[in-house]
Amino acid sequence: MVATRPWRPVRVLVTRSARQWDHGRAIGERAEASGIATEWLASDRLNLASSADDRQAYALAKRTLAVVVAPPSRRRLQPIAPSADWRVDLAEGCPAHCSYCYLAGSLKGPPITRVYANLPEILAEMPPHLGTGIVTSHSSARSHEGTTFEASCYTDPLAIEPLTGSLSALIAWFGRWEADVQLRFTTKFDAVEPLLGLAHHGRTRMRASVNPAAYARHEGGTSPVAARLVALARMSEAGYPVGLTIAPIIAAAGWQQAYATLIADVAATFADRPPPDLTIELITHRYTPGSKRVLESWYPGSNLDMSEVGRSEKRTKFGSVKHVYDAATMRMLRDFFTSEIARMLPYARILYWT
Repeated sequence: MVATRPWRPVRVLVTRSARQWDHGRAIGERAEASGIATEWLASDRLNLASSADDRQAYALAKRTLAVVVAPPSRRRLQPIAPSADWRVDLAEGCPAHCSYCYLAGSLKGPPITRVYANLPEILAEMPPHLGTGIVTSHSSARSHEGTTFEASCYTDPLAIEPLTGSLSALIAWFGRWEADVQLRFTTKFDAVEPLLGLAHHGRTRMRASVNPAAYARHEGGTSPVAARLVALARMSEAGYPVGLTIAPIIAAAGWQQAYATLIADVAATFADRPPPDLTIELITHRYTPGSKRVLESWYPGSNLDMSEVGRSEKRTKFGSVKHVYDAATMRMLRDFFTSEIARMLPYARILYWT
């Protein structure tokens, strides 16, 4: 199978502060050497061209990479249940075009991808959190994972890795960290070649974010699901613990057959290999009123059902409203996935359902 062509922005903006960092300069120089229009800004203000056409502004923003410095508020680790103890951000924004994107409405401004140049300061935030957290560090079910750090909350780090090198640097850093820790990242891309030879020492778990091929229209600009599964198998063969993030689970017509086929495809991928250290995270589709407005403006032709039929309102810990499937649908979905995974992937561990 031919690997998906890596994402290539049409322009890269490097702020004045970002180029003071070796990592920031290296990203800009890598972009420049590959022929991408690279602008070395004289200030920290991003030069974002405005447009009266919202669609045009969105399209340009999605094809822009900015190299910036993460302020203290972005470097400060935050709990990220149910995935991990702590969230660590290498970047903010994603080049993919997913019509259900959970980042929509939660990030302010044009949807450009901002990658952080001050990687040493980001790394320095993690050691003080060793042994803390409530998801794995003090969990009877998951304490064997150690203190966990999630690197894909606000970005897909593998999508931008060919230009940034940030994910490789983080994996190598965890490989040298002789402690009971685990780095976690999830991705919809398959370009894992730079990661295969790293001295990770089993302290990084890659998860492929997957949905049935029939739902590919909701995941524009990403690698095909089959390619993601091959990449996951290659990472497993390189000694990485791996996982699946089946998300968002969409209860559209024919969902049972679609997801049964997906799970069978996973089983077939690993059929002729030693059973992997495989975890599974199950996340149902949900949206907020704000994300719905943004997504409908970005993807006006999408047929993703975001009506309130069959939905229940749920309050987040911050008091905001999100729409999730109603209790009956949730029970039906959960029963299906629990039984189908046990039947087809008996070596897998379901970490959580939400």
